[in-house]
Amino acid sequence: MFDNSQETRTNLSELGEFGLIDHLTRNFTLKQNSTKKGIGDDAAVLDFEDKQCIITTDLLVEGVHFDLSYMPLKHLGYKAVMVNASDVYAMNGKATQITVSIAVSNRFPVEALEELYAGIQLASKIYNIDVIGGDTTSSTSGLMISITALGQAKAEEITYRNGAKANDLLVVTGDLGAAYMGLQILEREKQVFKANPNAQPDLDQYTYLIERQLKPEARKDMPPLLKELEVKPTAMIDISDGLSSEVIHLCKNSKTGVNLYEDKIPLDPAVISVCEEFNIDSTTIALSGGEDYELLFTISQADFDKIKGNPNMTVIGHMTEESEGMHLITRANTKIPLIARGWNSMEKEEEEN
Repeated sequence: MFDNSQETRTNLSELGEFGLIDHLTRNFTLKQNSTKKGIGDDAAVLDFEDKQCIITTDLLVEGVHFDLSYMPLKHLGYKAVMVNASDVYAMNGKATQITVSIAVSNRFPVEALEELYAGIQLASKIYNIDVIGGDTTSSTSGLMISITALGQAKAEEITYRNGAKANDLLVVTGDLGAAYMGLQILEREKQVFKANPNAQPDLDQYTYLIERQLKPEARKDMPPLLKELEVKPTAMIDISDGLSSEVIHLCKNSKTGVNLYEDKIPLDPAVISVCEEFNIDSTTIALSGGEDYELLFTISQADFDKIKGNPNMTVIGHMTEESEGMHLITRANTKIPLIARGWNSMEKEEEEN
């Protein structure tokens, strides 16, 4: 976790828009050979030579995607990079550059934005990503962050959502549900704090879950690992909105059905424990929680021996003919329809209105 101590407060107006950009990006350095020109001109210049360029963008809005009462700005900056890099890795590519644009109200001093950019800088350093541009503007409704990520891959290595075939194995990286349960713990402690501002939360036993929510890690290790194992996924997607939603995306794009086995879904013991504490079904959390930023992909059965026993991957089901439908096979060996109950920002907005 990060240290977030702040002492001084500098108004944004003291620097102005361009001065603020210069100030926040002064320590960013270029590392990618494909970056010919980064920040400092009218536009960046990139050269991917014989590679395909992968582009993705995400907008994070205060009050919809994050709550600053428990999301430190440095963590937010880090997470904003992860959200975008994960989409590049889900294409079986390598994330190489990002642009960062923010809209910010005058309630934030320069020092707060320094914290945000420190998180962005740390993520870009660890993930070897160049920050090559962006924009800042004022906001009357809190903080908004828009990051566009660029990546590269050879044309024959890029993996789309539409390549799965019946009998392909369904594989997931890591474990699921921890980020959502971390959010539930933070929400609970926020309510406790509202009732008693002097309350000091003891969160040591929840460290893994909270870190999965506040400081997620995208699976940059997977594209090179799959290449090393000589496995080319037939379809792939990252898990941002919950396992069930992402499985259904793969099925609809690939025109297949699926049998997903409940007893195969990987859960960390901490998730099982806190689900019992909250009296919530752990399978429901894994299926619907979201923000795990693990990768979900399909492989040919012929490749099973190449990944068998690898601690990074778990086979959780197999694809079927489209006519067979999409099903969860429960621990009791009951077949039930798979329904998307993942997080939806639009639904949240409608409920509040």
